[in-house]
Amino acid sequence: MLFLTRMLMKSKEFHSPTIILITDRTDLDDQLSKLFINSKVYIGDDTVVDISSRNKLGEELQGRESGGVYLTTIQKFTEDLQLLTNRSNVICISDEAHRSQINLDQKVNIKDTCVERKYGFAKYLHDSLPNATYVGFTGTPVDGTIEVFGSVVDSYTMIESVRDGITVNLVYDGRAAKVMLDKQKVCQIEKYYEQCEREGANEHQIEESQKAVAKMEVIIGDPDRLQEVAEDFIRHYENRVAEGATVAGKALFVCSNRYIAYDFYKIVIGLRPEWAEKKLSDEDVILDAEDKKELKPMEKIKLVMTRNKDDEKTLFDMLGTKDDRKEFDRQFKNPKSNFKIAIVVDMWLTGFDVPQLDTIYIDKPIQQHTLIQTISRVNRVCKGKDKGLIVDYIGIKKNMNVALKKYTNFECEEFEGVEQSVNIVKDQLEVIGQMFHKFDSKDFFEGSPKEQLDCLNRAVEYIQLSEEMETRFMAAVKRMKQAFNLCSSSEKISDEEKDYIHFYCAVRSVLFKLTKGDAPDISQMNARVREMLEGAIQSDGIEELFETGKHISVDIFSDEYMGRINAIQLPNTKIKILQRLLSYAISEFKKVNKIKGVEFADRLKRVVDAYNNRRRESYANEVLDDVAEQLAILLEELKCEKDSFKKMGIDYEEKAFYDILKAMAKKYEFEYPEDKMIELSKRIKVIVDDKSQYADWSTRDDIKADLQVDLILLMDEFDYPPVTRDDVYEEVLEQAENFKKYAE
Repeated sequence: MLFLTRMLMKSKEFHSPTIILITDRTDLDDQLSKLFINSKVYIGDDTVVDISSRNKLGEELQGRESGGVYLTTIQKFTEDLQLLTNRSNVICISDEAHRSQINLDQKVNIKDTCVERKYGFAKYLHDSLPNATYVGFTGTPVDGTIEVFGSVVDSYTMIESVRDGITVNLVYDGRAAKVMLDKQKVCQIEKYYEQCEREGANEHQIEESQKAVAKMEVIIGDPDRLQEVAEDFIRHYENRVAEGATVAGKALFVCSNRYIAYDFYKIVIGLRPEWAEKKLSDEDVILDAEDKKELKPMEKIKLVMTRNKDDEKTLFDMLGTKDDRKEFDRQFKNPKSNFKIAIVVDMWLTGFDVPQLDTIYIDKPIQQHTLIQTISRVNRVCKGKDKGLIVDYIGIKKNMNVALKKYTNFECEEFEGVEQSVNIVKDQLEVIGQMFHKFDSKDFFEGSPKEQLDCLNRAVEYIQLSEEMETRFMAAVKRMKQAFNLCSSSEKISDEEKDYIHFYCAVRSVLFKLTKGDAPDISQMNARVREMLEGAIQSDGIEELFETGKHISVDIFSDEYMGRINAIQLPNTKIKILQRLLSYAISEFKKVNKIKGVEFADRLKRVVDAYNNRRRESYANEVLDDVAEQLAILLEELKCEKDSFKKMGIDYEEKAFYDILKAMAKKYEFEYPEDKMIELSKRIKVIVDDKSQYADWSTRDDIKADLQVDLILLMDEFDYPPVTRDDVYEEVLEQAENFKKYAE
C-alpha cells in the first residue's frame, strides 16, 4: 500500500491525487498510520494525516484540489455523512477488501413497530466520494470483492511469498481421529461441511445452516470429547517444547465459541494448574534489565476474548478490559514472556502477526477465506522456524485444500502433511546411519555420563575423517531436525529413533561449535543430551570448545590453557579448536595492529588450506599431528608478537604504528634508522590520541582532515619516507583510524 501510494503520487497522469487509506480495525489503522506518517519524504507529500473523526475528514477535504494522504477507518462513514468531494482525482485504497469494504447492499430488519432499512459502511463511503477510484487489497478475494472493486489487477500468491522468503510453508497434522469418540459424530461433521458448500443466500438455507452450526457445537463441546482434546493437546504441546521443536513455545488454540473455549480452558488448567501461575518468564530464560521492564507477570495460558455482561464473574474478570487485551497482545508478541498459549475464538485470527508463533491448533469449523487467514497466523518468518504447523482437531483438511486452490495458485493436490516430515526424518536417519555404520555408539546410549561424553567426542572426531563426509553429515542432520520439529509428537517415530536423532544432533552441535560458534541445535535437544553437554564444560579436553565463544573469558595464551589443548587426543577436533582459537585471537589482534594481524591471518589460511588438501588425500595421524603442531606454533608466535613491544621500550599501541612504518620501508625498499622509527611511532600515537578524544571523531571529516595534515607534517619532520609515496601516508592514516576504532 505504501509503494502504491508513492507510485500514484509520483505519477504525471494522476496529477497529484488525494489518497484515502481505509481499514476496518483500529489496530490496523494505527499500524498503517505509524508507517505512513514516518514515510512522508518517500511518499512525496508532507500532508499525511490520521483522521480522528468524520468531521475532521470533511474539514481536510473541503477546498483541497490535489495531494494529501489520509488514513481512516470505514466505520467513520455513516448515513449522516454528507458529500465529502465530487472530485475524480481521489483514490480510495481499502485494506482487507473482503469484509466491511464491500457491503453495499440494503439490509431489511422487520421489527414489531416498523420495517428498518440499513446499508453497510461501504455504501456510505461510495456515496460521500462518488467519483473516486476504489482499489482493494486482500489476501482472500471473495465474490463481493470482485463485484465492488473489479477484476484482479495483480496478485502475489502464497507460493511466491514462500519462494521469496516473505513467509514460510505450512504443514498439516490431522488429529481429529484421535479425539472423536463416536464415528456417527464424524459423519455429522462431514455433512455440515457439505452443507456449507451448498450454502446460498436464501432464508431457508441460512436457517438450515444455523441448525447445522448448533448441532456442530453440541458435538464439539461434548465434555468427554473436550477432555480427550485437552489431554492430546497438552501431550502434543509439551512434547514439542521438550524436543525444542518450537521457536518460543508460542501457540494458538482456536475454539468454536466462547463457552466451549471457557470449558476447554478449565479442563486444561485442571490438568496443568501450574499454567495458571503468573510469572515474568520461564525459569531457564535469561532476562536483562530491559526485559524486566517490558515483561509483565502473566499466566502461561490465557483466554483472549471480549467480555460479555452476562459472563460469570470469574470469566468476566479473567478476560479483562480493552487495555488489558492490548497488554495481552504485547506480552504474547514478546518471545521471552511467560504467556505462551492463547485460546481464541475470533480474535487474533486476522491481521495478528507474531513471528515466533509456529503452531496453531484448530477445533473450530472454518472455511473459505477465513480459513486461509487463520492458518496464515503461523506462516511468518522467524529465525529457527522452518515451517508453520497446523494441528487439526475437527477435520478441516478437505476444506483447507479447497480454500488453497481457490485463493492461491497452490499447485499441489493437497497441503503438505506431517507424514511427509516423518518420511524425511526416517530417510535422513538411514542416510546418517550409513555414515556411522563403522562407528560403535553403544556407550552413548548405555554408558556412564563420562563414557557417553567420550563417545560423543569420538563421534565428532569420526565424522571429520573427510571433508566430504563432514559436509554431508551436517546437511543431513539439519534437514532431519527441521522435519523432526514438525512431527516430534508422531507415534510413527519410535523411542529408539528419537534417541539416535538426539545423538546425531548432539554431534552436529559440538562440530558446529568447533567451527562457527554457538550451535543452533543446543536449544533443540532433549533434556538428557543438553544436561550431558553442559556437563562437558566441566570435563577435561573438550571444554575449550564451549569456552571459545565470541567473548573468551580466559587467557588463551597461558601455558595452562595450551597444556589442556595439547592433552586432547582427537586430532581433527584439536585442529578445529586451534583453528577457531587462532581466528579469534588474530581478529582481536588485527583491531589494534592491522598490518601484523593481516600477516598472521594469511599464515593461518595457508595452514588450513594445506590441512584441507591433505585431508582429501590421507587420514594418517602423523599428517593430522603435523597440522596441529603448525597451528600450535602459529599460536605461540602470535603470543610472542603480542608481547614483542616490551623489549623495544614502547607500548602495545605504539608497536602497531612501528609495524606499519617498518612494513612500508620493506615494501618500498628504503632504509630508515631504527631509533628514529621508534620515536616516530610514539609521536604518531600522541597525535592520534589528541585528535580522537571526541566520541564522534571517526564520522567528522574536519577532525579526520586535521589528523591527516598533522600526520603528514610529523612524518615530514622525521623525513619519513625518504622517497615520495602517497600510499605510505594512506597506510599510516588507515592504521590510525583502525587503532582508534577498536582500542577505545
